[in-house]
Amino acid sequence: MEAKVRAEWDQLRKVVIHRPGIEMFFGLLDPYASLYERAFSRYEARREHERLEYALKHEFKVNVLRLKESILQAADRESEVRERLIKAAHESVKFTGDTAEVSRAKKDLEDNAKVLDSGHFFNVLLLNPLIDLEAGKGVRAIHLHVTENEPLANLYFMRDQQAVTDKGIFLSRMSKPQRRRETLLTRFLWETFGAKIAHATQEPGTFEGGDFIPMKDFALVGTGDRTNRSGVEQMLQSGLGFDEVGVVHQPSHPLVPGEQRDPMIDMHLDTYFNVASSGVVVGSELLLKRAKVEVYHRQGAGVYEKEKEETNLHDFVKGKGFDIINITTLEQMSYASNFLCIKDGTILAVEVDRIVKNVLKNLASQASANPERYGKLLEQAKKDYQTLKNEGQFFPFKKEIYQHDIDAYPIILENLTGGYGGAHCMTCALERS
Repeated sequence: MEAKVRAEWDQLRKVVIHRPGIEMFFGLLDPYASLYERAFSRYEARREHERLEYALKHEFKVNVLRLKESILQAADRESEVRERLIKAAHESVKFTGDTAEVSRAKKDLEDNAKVLDSGHFFNVLLLNPLIDLEAGKGVRAIHLHVTENEPLANLYFMRDQQAVTDKGIFLSRMSKPQRRRETLLTRFLWETFGAKIAHATQEPGTFEGGDFIPMKDFALVGTGDRTNRSGVEQMLQSGLGFDEVGVVHQPSHPLVPGEQRDPMIDMHLDTYFNVASSGVVVGSELLLKRAKVEVYHRQGAGVYEKEKEETNLHDFVKGKGFDIINITTLEQMSYASNFLCIKDGTILAVEVDRIVKNVLKNLASQASANPERYGKLLEQAKKDYQTLKNEGQFFPFKKEIYQHDIDAYPIILENLTGGYGGAHCMTCALERS
């Protein structure tokens, strides 16, 4: 399989998604620690994900692959793939406690491998269990404690475990420990497909796919809380062939005091900027003008030279001839820019008016607990809500969308966005043409 992408607006042909399962249940036990924005219904989130898949498959005729199902089908079809899956699962699961019981349990796990279905081993990688065994008094009296260690509650955000560039797959190294193991499963899939992995980000580098946007003649790479300088350098050295690269520095939000900045508000480049067509981008001008850009020019294979003059993202894309559709602070926080471009001028967009009340409620709770940090942000979000409501122009139902001939297909992701992302974050675009 060849996985390469040069422009975000090229026709989307193949995409990988992951239907959230039991791991989301564990994530919702503590949404904050699981990097979620807020609590939501797991049942409804799965229904929304089904509708997302349906829209991609049947309305846009995209070849949709599901992570878990693709791995399990390959494992059941090819013994070598299944053996790799079993080996990875055995290396993941941990046993502690009574020595004799631990020895017995490990032997049972190995002996039972032939009768356990492939999904069993996938779930081991998904949940990363620690099994503590304490022998009690009496026959087969065992105190069994199973702990899920950093279950992959964010795996359904399939954009982030890699970037698909003009050179192939650039494998991420996630910034947060809660997400660090996700690439075990995605790399397993790419290797099973035979897709080219151009590079795997190495420590101390961190990189996440939401910080990469290809734009045909140049590419943008974000840096900040999720993608660090080492990750960017590795991308420039091994992940790209674009003649020009803009390295975009994550801006601090001007409505959040500098000493108390909250990087989750614009954690990835695609949470405040995105591409709707070959001539139109969407973003929060408030943040675009604060996002510093370093411009690099390719001198040779893996060699880039930085321009002396720096600019900002707003001026950089305007200088490239793109028109900018501005979105309000509230729309940006409600994932307006986190749409998925299907083809030049066609986007699958989050229906913002179905989300804003949840975002406002969550922000009000944060402002109540910490008014100095979130008070001004809440005040602006409330103003935006009144303006948008009075004008009836919640994204994507904005006059600028129609004026720029953008076909926007809204989709309700009221629950799924509670995990901190929209349609763009939930899809790994493998092939565009």
